[in-house]
Amino acid sequence: MSGFCLFRIVTSAECITTKYTAALCRTGVLTRVQVCGYAKKVVAKGKGKGMTKDELKGPEVCKDPVKLTSYAVGANIFKQGEDPKLKPTEEYPEWLFQLNLGPAKKLHELDPETWEYWKCLKKENMWRFNRLNKGKKF
Repeated sequence: MSGFCLFRIVTSAECITTKYTAALCRTGVLTRVQVCGYAKKVVAKGKGKGMTKDELKGPEVCKDPVKLTSYAVGANIFKQGEDPKLKPTEEYPEWLFQLNLGPAKKLHELDPETWEYWKCLKKENMWRFNRLNKGKKF
């Protein structure tokens, strides 16, 4: 198997005769070495091989039934303070209890005269367009 080597630096004896510092030369055998460049594993500082990793722990789950029925557990976003107390049902607006908490409605279940229908239609058209153009090149 033969190949070409581009821009080989020629010796000083060849440089006098050819007057070029780089030339196109034909080599007898083209030798390539394939090297796997795997990423090195990152080692945390200060930990040895025998050390165990610290696992991340999530927030504690409240299982107290009294607190769950009297407080909005998890609504406090600040580090200090406590969760807000729940109010009686009459103090909340009516629309709050009419929210759909189940799965989203399909397009054929919605009324074409509402904005929810057109929002859902726009979303499905975007998904369809993205699926069709997924394999196309620019």
